[in-house]
Amino acid sequence: MFTSFFFSKKWIVWSWGGSFLILLGSWIQVEIDVRMNEWFGQFYNTIQQALSSPNSIEINDYYRLLLDIFILAGEFIFIAVILSFFAKHWVFRWRQAMTIYFLSHWQELHHIEGASQRVQEDTKRFANIMESLGSSLIESILVLLAFIPILWHLSDSINILPLIGKVDHAPVFVTIFFALFGTIALGFVGIKLPGLEFNNQRVEAAFRKELVLAEDSPDRGEVGLMRGLFNQVRMNYFRLFFHYLYFDVAKFSYLQAGVILPYVILAPTIVAGIISLGVMQQIIRAFYRVLDSFQFLVKSWPTIVELISVFKRLRAFEKALKIQGQR
Repeated sequence: MFTSFFFSKKWIVWSWGGSFLILLGSWIQVEIDVRMNEWFGQFYNTIQQALSSPNSIEINDYYRLLLDIFILAGEFIFIAVILSFFAKHWVFRWRQAMTIYFLSHWQELHHIEGASQRVQEDTKRFANIMESLGSSLIESILVLLAFIPILWHLSDSINILPLIGKVDHAPVFVTIFFALFGTIALGFVGIKLPGLEFNNQRVEAAFRKELVLAEDSPDRGEVGLMRGLFNQVRMNYFRLFFHYLYFDVAKFSYLQAGVILPYVILAPTIVAGIISLGVMQQIIRAFYRVLDSFQFLVKSWPTIVELISVFKRLRAFEKALKIQGQR
């Protein structure tokens, strides 16, 4: 899965060079996001000044601020579009490398259950998911590196928490604790999901295989057998739906709590009038960006579950090749 792309001379430019370009594009996006955060602070301070002191700012100054955010948004959109286009090509090259490798060993692999699906579909899904999760993880790390110092600086004057009392730089520590708590808790809640998703792919493959064989052979496609295979699919899906039910209750409850958390943290500071509207907006936006980065595993858990399932299926291919090579 990795060797055929990242350690092949044929693909070294795409694998490592492409990874560098994706990393660079992600960093540029984060830098633009930091500049947007600074703009929001200036913009809301201007609004506060204009509303508290009528005619204290010029209309042209207001329009100039709006022009600045349009320019920043345009830069962000341009980078995002180019990065998305390039990532699609990068993913396909990874899929191409895996596909060519497995096809070159097809005689040793074709007897494995769902072999055609693993080569045609699982390689595509694996490359897509790895690129998506990898990009999200890199972006989360870059956001943390960029926004934690900002949040730390903005939190200089925020050292009182409701019910707790004095805590220096309170928003930073609350964000880290809340994110780690949610990640660990939801990890335990959803611990059964990877195994269920793997079983789901297995019964789907068995049902699909019988349907394909029934297309070409009049001796296959017995109704009772096919209904039995589909019943296994149905039972596995219903079991998966049930476990996702309580996982989603925990997940969405946790995420909604995170929406109101910064306003709870800032309550004593807001009531005391210690910060301006612009600084409050900067803190809240930085808080959300840091929290969102720490919540990478929480928000990506269903995708991670799917990745584990696909990884297990492709890993079986590699194990089969190793066994054949030892004979």
